[in-house]
Amino acid sequence: MRHALGSARRAGAALVAALTWAALLAGCSSVGSGGLDLDRILGKPPAPEDAIRITPDDGGRDVRPGTRLRVQVPGGHLEKVRVTRSQDAQDYPVPGRISADGLTWKPDHERLALAARYTVDAVALDSHGRRSARHTTFTTLVPDERFIAYVTPENRSVVGTGMIVSLSFSREIADRAAVERAVHVTARPPVDVRPHWFGASRLDFRPQRYWKPGTEVSVELRLRDVQGAPGVYGLQYKRFGFTVGRSQVSLVDAAKHTMEVRRDGELLATVPVTAGAPKHPTYNGKMVVMDMLEVTRMNSRTVGFGGEYDIPDVPHAMKLTGSGTYLHGNYWAPDAPGRVNVSHGCVGLRDVKGGSSGTPAGWFFDRSLIGDVVEVVNSKDKTVAPDNGLGGWNLNWQEWTAGSAVD
Repeated sequence: MRHALGSARRAGAALVAALTWAALLAGCSSVGSGGLDLDRILGKPPAPEDAIRITPDDGGRDVRPGTRLRVQVPGGHLEKVRVTRSQDAQDYPVPGRISADGLTWKPDHERLALAARYTVDAVALDSHGRRSARHTTFTTLVPDERFIAYVTPENRSVVGTGMIVSLSFSREIADRAAVERAVHVTARPPVDVRPHWFGASRLDFRPQRYWKPGTEVSVELRLRDVQGAPGVYGLQYKRFGFTVGRSQVSLVDAAKHTMEVRRDGELLATVPVTAGAPKHPTYNGKMVVMDMLEVTRMNSRTVGFGGEYDIPDVPHAMKLTGSGTYLHGNYWAPDAPGRVNVSHGCVGLRDVKGGSSGTPAGWFFDRSLIGDVVEVVNSKDKTVAPDNGLGGWNLNWQEWTAGSAVD
């Protein structure tokens, strides 16, 4: 996982400024504990390392339906909790309530659904008034001898022109040809859409070039009773669709510290950015916005680094890769965008603590869609892998079509 870092807010004293800029070993991540203690440097009381506790654990799989879903804080209070359940590309809100003391959220109905993906977003204030956030996901148990596909994007969504239809299967698929034949992706106006397998449990679809704005895409899963592996059969028979919105493609030049935002081919704006520092450069290549969070927590320990940073309230965070590359607001290194690359692989835009629509980060967030393309050039790193997030646009058409299991 890779994420953007930063240093800290400025203080008047020269010593604090020196400590702050010495900490510019940026990085990104989401959810975790530990990290660079800038509040201690600035003389503020420390925040609890794990301010928001969510069970089941982030990334949990095959969670049993009797498991308790809880969001808790040891002090302060929960400000907002949003939980959704996704099944067959459809999102359903999970109703629940925060306790009178503000320390716990629990659902109205305790039993979890089978064969579903749950997403939890929580924001809390500690006893010193500092905001922190967590974003977690987990999937529940799929009955034995059955498999399902978790689908991207959501049903009835409006997406950017770089959206790739991605199916993540709950079981490894042995008969990939049979499963591939049972999935139908069509477009209006018509365009040739082809599949590509990444390993035994992921199947993606895309056209040769980015979708044209206004295209309506339909996905039909005819998986029920299809044998995906010996004795394991599909569970779904479902149709869903989405619409392609306007075209927005942004070009990040890591050497120039700029991002050109183009809407329908016309230059909308050139925005100053900070990319990965020399020791932790940003991936080159085409990446697609996978998720958008108004605020999230980023922590170095969740991306394989040490305790360099733990930023509880990163604003305007847009996920670009499965490994954790984000494009997000940066309030802790306000002089970096446009001048120097200081992150651990993310792309940072100038922002303020708490986020604001009047900043470059807020402006870009408000004008973006899941499915928009962000391309990075002139970074001293390799091209992002095509299975890292929705990175399939980094394969040419011949390479893409060679990934089909059907002759």
